[in-house]
Amino acid sequence: MKHPTHEALRRLRLYGMARGLEDLERQPERNQLSFDDQLALLVERETAERANTALASRLKRARLRQTACLEDLDWRTPRGLDRTLIRDLASCRWVREHQPLLVTGPTGIGKTFLACALGNQAAREGYGVFYTRLTRLLDDLATARLDGSLARVLRRLARLEVLIIDDWAMTELTAAQRLDLMEVIDDRHDRAATVLATQIPVANWHRSIGDPTTS
Repeated sequence: MKHPTHEALRRLRLYGMARGLEDLERQPERNQLSFDDQLALLVERETAERANTALASRLKRARLRQTACLEDLDWRTPRGLDRTLIRDLASCRWVREHQPLLVTGPTGIGKTFLACALGNQAAREGYGVFYTRLTRLLDDLATARLDGSLARVLRRLARLEVLIIDDWAMTELTAAQRLDLMEVIDDRHDRAATVLATQIPVANWHRSIGDPTTS
């Protein structure tokens, strides 16, 4: 039978402290710890579990295409990665300063992995992240326009602290797609961080976007 304290902690949704108390009761050296030390251990356990739960929730909402983190970058393969730059990106200063990032290079070089790793790092730092391919984003915007929810979808995208758009500029945009996309980009300019991943050189974006004044 569990002690009433365990049930009280669970009713208060202090699940980390409840599990920590159970673990502490099994430790033979518990009596050697002062009350303050025991309380500190329980608070630390609750804090850690809440942080892990929050991170798991952020990663679930992010829908990252790959399970990737910057620590797993393969430096043995020559891809032109700059260690100093990666360390700076790992600090998430680019997120705090609302800077856009461009991840570009030929097929198979690991652009999606790097973009997802940057998203993972941002989520670990507490930022809201969302990953999408450009075609999926455009489809979602078109559907929202049809069902009358476009304004709500645009507000949600604008509030995201990090938006990752993969496969950028892979197909030529229609006029309607171009307008929807510009709404997204304009709402986020200097207000939130956006990551674009593409194999298309910047010089060819005019053709894909379809309007020189837009690109």
